[in-house]
Amino acid sequence: MSNAITALQSQVITDPADILECDIAIVGSGMGGGTLAYALKDSGAKVLIIEQGDFLPAERENWSAEAVHAEGRYKNSAAWHDRTTGNDFVPGNYHYVGGSTKLYGATLPRFRECDFREIEHPDGTSPAWPFTYDELEPHYGEAERMFWVHSNKGEDPTDPWRSTDYPFPGVPHEGAMARLVDSARQQGLHPFAAPQSINWKPGGPCVLCDTCDSFACMVDAKGDADVAAVRPALRSGNVQLLTNAEVTRLDTDASGRTVTHARITHNGRSIAVKAGRFVIACGAANTASLLLRSASSTHPNGLANTSDQVGRNYMAHVTTFFLAIDPRRKNEAVYQKTIGINDWYEAGPTTKYPLGNVQGLGKLRGPMAKRGKPWVPMPILEEVTKYTLDLFIQTEDLPLPENRVTVNSRGQVEIERRETNLSAHRELIKRMKKVVRRAGFPVVLTQSLGVEATSHQCGTARMGHDPATSVVDENLKAHDLDNLWIADSSTFPSSAAVNPAITVAALSLRLGRSGQLTPGEQCSPVTARSAATNSRAH
Repeated sequence: MSNAITALQSQVITDPADILECDIAIVGSGMGGGTLAYALKDSGAKVLIIEQGDFLPAERENWSAEAVHAEGRYKNSAAWHDRTTGNDFVPGNYHYVGGSTKLYGATLPRFRECDFREIEHPDGTSPAWPFTYDELEPHYGEAERMFWVHSNKGEDPTDPWRSTDYPFPGVPHEGAMARLVDSARQQGLHPFAAPQSINWKPGGPCVLCDTCDSFACMVDAKGDADVAAVRPALRSGNVQLLTNAEVTRLDTDASGRTVTHARITHNGRSIAVKAGRFVIACGAANTASLLLRSASSTHPNGLANTSDQVGRNYMAHVTTFFLAIDPRRKNEAVYQKTIGINDWYEAGPTTKYPLGNVQGLGKLRGPMAKRGKPWVPMPILEEVTKYTLDLFIQTEDLPLPENRVTVNSRGQVEIERRETNLSAHRELIKRMKKVVRRAGFPVVLTQSLGVEATSHQCGTARMGHDPATSVVDENLKAHDLDNLWIADSSTFPSSAAVNPAITVAALSLRLGRSGQLTPGEQCSPVTARSAATNSRAH
């Protein structure tokens, strides 16, 4: 355990009482829950974060491609079930303090202004949000400061208006990525420095290594929700953290309007958390499954599910790994995840429909490629990946009611999904092939990602004005309950075509600053199990 975490142990409850009490209970410590705790840290309320996992250990395996990718050392989610194929799979979800951000790629683009409006796509209409981009703009700015976002204002023609500049300048392109950027500009495109959440500011510990995207950072140089949100929240003294605690259901009073307890399994024990207000921030699939598991006589179809929308409208982007290869020249880039291309993000003169976003991937290496090509010998993969320029292509996925998360008879999360806008995605790939070939990369390999690609999941508890067609209102409060909010990507009415993380953070900051969660009297501080633990907890 790092010294930084050790210093916070007084705020981490490891031996809880049978019943803990607080003002605000936040279920989940990822981008939504962690950022919300940060927003509430000076509110005066007693906040308890409930996290299913523990702190991810800082160890040399953090930066081992063999350990992370070939061995799956940090995968700790239960298997989910794909209803389409009938197969189980381990999703790209992680239960640690900081949630899945501990191993995310740290790319934090804002949604475009158009993403909050209706947009026509080949397979249908992407719905409008119940508010505009302007509502979130100041919270985007605060989130960028929290997470040390590096980029350059004015490079991306689709970048929405902003009241503040990026906190830090963009990371320079290098190696084959620099060659692609130069060529793309000559071709009339507008490649830009992708907004990266890394502590590369003056004096920061980031050294722009090749073990960032999909790796944990053992020197805390990645702006994940643990480092940038949860730890500062704990330092305030008003926020506490319960780890290794899986919330199995939420109970309500007899009226069904008020959540009274969160039922928890903690190291084999059954305990409960009692709070005045509850916030779920488990990620789109796990938030939906928790609500469905919390069915009762007053909520027979699941908690907050009068609309029958809980679990529906699951979206995860249509995604492809895109490898451009110049077999004559190795790619000397180390930190490669620096580029974004949005020239076809919106409909325009050259495209009837929006196509999506292109961005850099972390530098691919043999053990990482082995997952997609298990039949290819490792020495060949190691050699080939020295020459690859690695990109990630994503297109907006539409919310379909039949694309949904359910819980099966074995208690598993089940995913049923039909991808949308595949024609637009294929067109984006076709255009990028022309771009990279003109840039001197004659060989292109692609690998489409399927249901296992869950890192951009959203939509299963959509927000809206009408309780008949949505789960939460525009302020993220459940229509059916008086003291339940949701603070993660499950509330998204649409998925846009860029990474969702900073929009989740902005929504959490908006909720935390709104005063909704901090009215009236405060309850007792969290009560711990023993006098010794109690002294630690306070």
